[in-house]
Amino acid sequence: MSALKSLFKQTFIYGLATVLPRMLSFLLVPLYTTDGVLSSVAEYGRVNIIFSYFVIFNVILAYGMETAFFRFFNKEEDKNSVIGTSAMSLIISSIGFFILALLLQNQIASFIDIDAKYINLVIWILLLDALVIIPFAWLRATQQPMRYAIIKILNVTINLVLNLFFLLALKNLATNGSLFESIYKPNFEISYIFIANLVASAVTLILMLSFYAKVKYVFNAALWKKMFRYAYPVLIAGVAFSINETFDRILLKELLPPDIAETKIGMYSACYKIALFMTLFATAYRLGIEPFFFSHAKSENPQKNYARILEFFVAIGSVILLTVVVFSDILKIFIVRSEAYWEAMWVVPIILIANFCLGIYHNLSVWYKITDKTKFGAYISIVGAVVTLIINMVFIKEYNYKASAIATLVAYALMILLSYYYGRKYYPIPYNLKKIGLYLVLSIGFSLVSFYQFRENYSVGIALLIVFLTIIYISEKNQIKQLLKLK
Repeated sequence: MSALKSLFKQTFIYGLATVLPRMLSFLLVPLYTTDGVLSSVAEYGRVNIIFSYFVIFNVILAYGMETAFFRFFNKEEDKNSVIGTSAMSLIISSIGFFILALLLQNQIASFIDIDAKYINLVIWILLLDALVIIPFAWLRATQQPMRYAIIKILNVTINLVLNLFFLLALKNLATNGSLFESIYKPNFEISYIFIANLVASAVTLILMLSFYAKVKYVFNAALWKKMFRYAYPVLIAGVAFSINETFDRILLKELLPPDIAETKIGMYSACYKIALFMTLFATAYRLGIEPFFFSHAKSENPQKNYARILEFFVAIGSVILLTVVVFSDILKIFIVRSEAYWEAMWVVPIILIANFCLGIYHNLSVWYKITDKTKFGAYISIVGAVVTLIINMVFIKEYNYKASAIATLVAYALMILLSYYYGRKYYPIPYNLKKIGLYLVLSIGFSLVSFYQFRENYSVGIALLIVFLTIIYISEKNQIKQLLKLK
């Protein structure tokens, strides 16, 4: 139980590092969806298409080295060699990508059908973000969560402030003869969004330069080969994950009629953000458990701790799921400001459940990371990506973004089943399936009934929530008391 308490302390701080910045960035959603800030719902859809490519290329530029860094930092005696080799690898690959992408930016713009004026900004942001991957991983591996949190929060604060300045204040400040007149451009909102992102990324890199000043630049080729063999399946899994998370926007753009595609993407992307509460929880948990998995792999009976971790995750995630679903129509007023986007609210419970499934999958994935069988992570993720692509391509034309939401859920649920099946063979963990299953069935069932049968009937929704919270308390009260008593 003391190991669990250590995990929750780490997760709480990483949660601050994840939740607070994203809550700040969360304010960008009501900003972008307020009437008059962006010219149309379609323009917000265009922004999300570009960010979809961001996600994919961020994964490619990391190519699994972050996870490999954690594994080998805890495994190898020569920590400096691990740090230097991984840092040099990311520096060389990132600069190589940057040069090649700049040379081919017009061709890239034509191929993915994005205005070339945005591509240059995107390339710079991708470079800056890639160069802080290992420094941030080093902060996590050396248990410096507070510094990690401060830099992450500062990054998004700068991004938020600049978005507010460019999209709300600049136009009014750009009066005749003022200093701001020279930087204001009409109909330049999308570029301003990426300029804000670029400045925030640049400041983040500057703050992390102390890491590069301390690194011993020794490249161990033999170590790099071992790290890359470990990392490339993680890369494949990451690309597959990015397909599950964001490629639906790209497919919607390609498969829907051009006159409605970007508008539907804008609606879908805005309402998708209401599921951010689950994403924040799952991400914070993952940031806490990934170093924990590796550092406790050689402890006595780690499987027991891993099993308890999943129980706690499912219990807390179930409460978040049902709470957000019950109050989703209240939340939409504050998050998605314009009624023009609300047509897509249908997807909210589906996306919440899908992200819950993804969090469970990350918990289950411990077995292939601990046993160095990361290729299974790639195989499972590829299956999920294929399912996502097939469902989207077959059903988007008839059901548009509803098909995309369901595809995401089906893919993540299937990945859970595959990971659990192979995990039992290679690294058995004694999960309490009865308790986990009860929490899942009740929370998902109550959520679907509340939203699709009694939507905005808060007497029913709150009653279901109270019943579920009572069940959780009765089931977990002894463990919760024991956890709180630990010093």
